[in-house]
Amino acid sequence: MEKRYHFVADKPGTRLDKFVSEKCPEISRTQAQKLIAEGYITVDGCAAKPSLKLDAGDKIDILIPPTPPSPLSPEAMPLNILYEDDDLLVVDKPAGLTVHPAPGHPEHTLVNAILAHFPHLADISDSLRPGIVHRLDKDTSGVMLVAKNRAAQLNLINQFRSRAIVKAYLVLVKGHLTPERGIIEAAIGRDPSNRKLMAVVTGGREARTQYRVIKYIDDYTLLEVTPETGRTHQIRVHLAAIGYPVVGDAVYGVKSPHLSRQFLHASRLGFKLPSTGEYVEFTSELPPDLERALKEIS
Repeated sequence: MEKRYHFVADKPGTRLDKFVSEKCPEISRTQAQKLIAEGYITVDGCAAKPSLKLDAGDKIDILIPPTPPSPLSPEAMPLNILYEDDDLLVVDKPAGLTVHPAPGHPEHTLVNAILAHFPHLADISDSLRPGIVHRLDKDTSGVMLVAKNRAAQLNLINQFRSRAIVKAYLVLVKGHLTPERGIIEAAIGRDPSNRKLMAVVTGGREARTQYRVIKYIDDYTLLEVTPETGRTHQIRVHLAAIGYPVVGDAVYGVKSPHLSRQFLHASRLGFKLPSTGEYVEFTSELPPDLERALKEIS
């Protein structure tokens, strides 16, 4: 069903695309730019550019066309929901589950499972990633956030961008990592020798990872790792770069007879509730396969 809005600019100098995204939280700035380019948003009855600087008194008419049918299929799969309110879900993602569909892989993902519980999520944003504000790798388990409406999604994305969200992971690496606390600062970008992988590279994007040793186990170290930035494969790349690869990681780390996947678990996630601003924190215990691996190497 289409929606129509009418606003009058109350001050000069604001870009049209920014004005629209601020007045209509359900529309991101990128979506506003697309609607403007397609003629769904006019100023004083005329087509405009997203960069137009508004004058006080300008009349802005917005038409949001009906949302096309979602290409996603809901799938009845069990979900371990740690918390839920009107704005969001906190779920405990199992290892082996991909977060969202991609071209050629439209099914059997966390998004498909969530849509079976909450069909309306298909309408709130990107057609292949409804409600998703961050990701965990397929073989990483643990705490994840999912937004239930567009305003909450934008709020949580902004918390991630401003580094206000606390993320902690339990990670097992090969070797005795010293000192027992430290920070890894090394830019990450595409590996020039294999564009499918990430690497520490000159000219990459800033990346910063804190760690602390929980305990040493034989020739291994169990860590709590808190990435301050959110680069692709950041923890795995940073630890491999300093010579302490993640156990079970067949790409950047070292294979292990005790594990069929990487020892990387999102154990703790803290953020502010979009509705109240209250800081909350959620935790996830180590899953059985990782607990078993620790016992086997002890």
